[in-house]
Amino acid sequence: MVGFVLAGGASLGAIEAGMLRALYEHGVAPELIVGTSAGAINGAYIASRPAIPQTASDLGGLWRRMHTLEVFPPNPVTAALGLLAEHDYLVSNSGVKRVLKAQQQFRRLEDARIRFAVIATDVLSGAARRLERGDAQAAVLASAAIPGVFPSIEFEGRRLVDGGVAENTPIADAVQMGADPIYVLPTGGTCALPKPPGGAVPMLVHALTLLINQRLAADIERYSQDVRLIVFPPPCPQPVPAWNFGHAAELIEQGYRSAQAVLSGGEPASHWRAQALARLRPHEHPAAPSS
Repeated sequence: MVGFVLAGGASLGAIEAGMLRALYEHGVAPELIVGTSAGAINGAYIASRPAIPQTASDLGGLWRRMHTLEVFPPNPVTAALGLLAEHDYLVSNSGVKRVLKAQQQFRRLEDARIRFAVIATDVLSGAARRLERGDAQAAVLASAAIPGVFPSIEFEGRRLVDGGVAENTPIADAVQMGADPIYVLPTGGTCALPKPPGGAVPMLVHALTLLINQRLAADIERYSQDVRLIVFPPPCPQPVPAWNFGHAAELIEQGYRSAQAVLSGGEPASHWRAQALARLRPHEHPAAPSS
């Protein structure tokens, strides 16, 4: 059963649209899709549509139409109420809801044409929860509910937030669900930086990216012994911040080139896993050549 694992990454989720286009051009179709956060949004789109290049191109168009202020609509009253602990978020998820309403073609997860699951995080236990049945929009909203930014979602009696907190690239779930081979679509991140991030939010995002990358590297090494993992090397360094939705076109092209390099042949899957691991592990930029 061919599995696609779609990682989270906020605006960097556009990268996956390019990777999916390359996969579909090479005739690779999923029989199982597991996504987290932005990957859950992408997964919901492709789970009900044919595995053809046009589907990936249409998904890319969706990303190109997104704007930062649409996804994160500013509202001083909403933010103030969050800071005063009247609710658990600073920004309404109305923009994400509009995106889902416009593109989702099935009401319940189990109704998807292609088997589909999303990953969310249980607020109380901190454990990852794999959602395979139930309200599709609520499940995807939960998977994409960035803690403290968007509202947590109540799903079947549990309060859930962004799956990226517990499992940003759910390889383990795809393995447990019987997928083999598994195509892993990471979104990249800040990677090694030429200088420290400036500002509190960029520093926080960079720190979280480092933690996510280390978990992904460990999972690649662990599960490559059990199943065939085809890992598309994530773009590194990635100068586009995850909260900026103004660079979709270039991100889509980055993803397309990364996947094409793997799928065009000439190198075994192990070569590309090693390339991906090299980008995910701690490393430094090469020294600039002396003049």
